[in-house]
Amino acid sequence: MTKLAPALPIEVDSETGVWTSDALPMLYVPRHFFINNHVAVEEALGAEKYAEILYHAGYKSAWHWCEKEAECHGIEGVAVFEHYMNRLSQRGWGLFLTEQIDLESGTAQVRLEHSAFVYQLGKTGKKEEYMFTGWFAGAMDQILAVRGSSLRTVAEQTQSAAEPGCDVGVFAVQPLTDAAR
Repeated sequence: MTKLAPALPIEVDSETGVWTSDALPMLYVPRHFFINNHVAVEEALGAEKYAEILYHAGYKSAWHWCEKEAECHGIEGVAVFEHYMNRLSQRGWGLFLTEQIDLESGTAQVRLEHSAFVYQLGKTGKKEEYMFTGWFAGAMDQILAVRGSSLRTVAEQTQSAAEPGCDVGVFAVQPLTDAAR
């Protein structure tokens, strides 16, 4: 294994200790700390309710992040989505690879390798990375809105490396149906 220094810019305010990357405040916590907290909340609320809460929070956060990063780097369209996948990968959540994206149709497919959840929890037999799902729809919808499109999307995890017979996670983004709006 080759080890690298972080590829994303990190600045730490000497007076406050606040970490920033690309002018956005960040937290740096051990993986086990985050995932243990995640599991505790899931156990308290139930996976379905917790997934719903995380979907909406993640959607909102991804929209905000993509908006700020597009402005900071002067990028748009697919470049924003790819930048988001790159930054997620650089922050240790796993390796996010865009297998397909089409802004005209509002579709995308993302493959997740080396999931932090699977590394921490192992083969649990269930989809463990549902926390990420709202991120993909939020990113896609922010990009579509900037393009002037009224199309909105929904994302779902279709497989997880924590499930038997699966080595990677897969997420699909597709247009919201009128009935679901």
